[in-house]
Amino acid sequence: MNVMLNDPSDPWRREAQTYPVLPQDMIDRVRPYGEHQVVHEDSIAFTRGDRALDLYLILNGELEVHAEHPIEGRQYLYSYRAGQFSGEHNMFNDRNTLLSGKLIAGTQFIRVPHDMFRALITGEPDIGEMIMRAYILRRAGLVRHLKGGGVLVGHRDSSELLRIQRFLTRNLYPVEVLDVVADPGAANAMQKLSIPLSALPVLIKPDRQVLSKPSDERLAEELGLFEPPEEGVVYDVAVLGAGPSGLASAVYAASEGLRTIVVETLAPGGQAGTSSKIENYLGFPTGISGEALAGRAHIQAQKFGARICVSRSTVSLDCSKKPFEIGLSDGCTVRAKAVVVATGARYRTLDLPNYERFEGQGIHYAATAMEGNLCSAQEVVIVGGGNSAGQAAVFLSRTARHVNIVMRSGISSTMSDYLVQRIRNSPHITLHETSDITGLHGENGLQGVSWSNRKTGQSFERPATNLFVMIGASPNTEWLAGCVELDRSGFVETGFPDDGELATPSTPYRTSKPGVFAVGDVRSGSIKRVASAVGEGSVVVAAIHQFLAKAW
Repeated sequence: MNVMLNDPSDPWRREAQTYPVLPQDMIDRVRPYGEHQVVHEDSIAFTRGDRALDLYLILNGELEVHAEHPIEGRQYLYSYRAGQFSGEHNMFNDRNTLLSGKLIAGTQFIRVPHDMFRALITGEPDIGEMIMRAYILRRAGLVRHLKGGGVLVGHRDSSELLRIQRFLTRNLYPVEVLDVVADPGAANAMQKLSIPLSALPVLIKPDRQVLSKPSDERLAEELGLFEPPEEGVVYDVAVLGAGPSGLASAVYAASEGLRTIVVETLAPGGQAGTSSKIENYLGFPTGISGEALAGRAHIQAQKFGARICVSRSTVSLDCSKKPFEIGLSDGCTVRAKAVVVATGARYRTLDLPNYERFEGQGIHYAATAMEGNLCSAQEVVIVGGGNSAGQAAVFLSRTARHVNIVMRSGISSTMSDYLVQRIRNSPHITLHETSDITGLHGENGLQGVSWSNRKTGQSFERPATNLFVMIGASPNTEWLAGCVELDRSGFVETGFPDDGELATPSTPYRTSKPGVFAVGDVRSGSIKRVASAVGEGSVVVAAIHQFLAKAW
């Protein structure tokens, strides 16, 4: 019995879908993909840190699954029994597995080799659907119940701690946070592992190795989150950026047989991945969080074989070579026949004294569950008038004491009507139109925000400890200079007419360089909506096929 999700009050408890039992006809269809085996004594099936795992379908007996806690040691989580299959999210990639498994003596099972796993998923779609759903729920359970990951120790309002927590959470890595001020367990952990205060924040890995103030790249390396480009491989298409448009390109390209690699600096989802709830996306009448949407698209791309390299950024694109050469922040080079630029945009900031000092110490650019917990029972200020600001206000109003929205224009001209109505009708939200932020106050962290109304001249100051800045973004395109044409604001110009021997049917996503395409927020004139980004990312694949057919 699963001991991780055994609380009937837990809204995430979906035992039948998380740990399904395959009927006999499905078991018989799995047999050709693997080998029937039996163990006569207790045996290790897989160990935390292993990559490229095989799938175990238990016929009778038991496969025990354990997690390693850095402080508390080994923890039994659950067992797979007759008709159940092993694995979770990492089966679709080459990342380190988080858990260990032990086969009990006498257990019989079908062992599907890792290189046959994707053939099983695609060859038996109904079984593949069941496996995918279970893997998504299992990883969600590990993240929710903090099993199989590390322990993060530090000051909870530290910008470095929040950066590490945000990187791990968005990459679906379970992390338990211990505040040195509020959690007695923090002092115990520091004493046991001889961790000085000067080292904080630290991440304690399951093997008890201590990482002091690790960068995102080091986190990805040490925890096995980074999948490097395959050595010597020329990819059919390199997708630069894993926001909605980039993930859509990866899903469609990989599903149509193109060898695909995705390069992403932080985590799948882009800015949309930080949205608390997207309610106007087709097919989700009750809404879906950006994190959930990104997570599903991420595993969907991997299902079809796309390789996703997280924690590396693109620093150069050599358009003079064939294939193109893409330089990464770690010095590696990716070679690809076609390129999709989907790097999106970076958050704009406010031009205010002390602004940089409060970044990570009260200033945020996204309103996810993590930020929601930080704002519980506190007054917050949101600056911005777009849908992202409106979604954040509605989300934060559930837990914050009060939410103030400060915007330069009128709300009806910049925000969807369904959000406008909710904001105007909420007793927990106050709207300040035609207003500008004028000051930030505090010593070690943000303690107050002031603003003024341009029409009335009236000034306000509130004891807000959290400010959410959602005033748009500027493009990530400096590394593209000299390769493709940019508009005056730095966004990529597209829609260039066909020319020369590489002429292909017209596409609005073609840049000035044949073989290089741009989609999503980074494209000049794009519509800044998740649905639009997904549409662009999927449609551009047809143009890539046409280019490859002529150029290669």
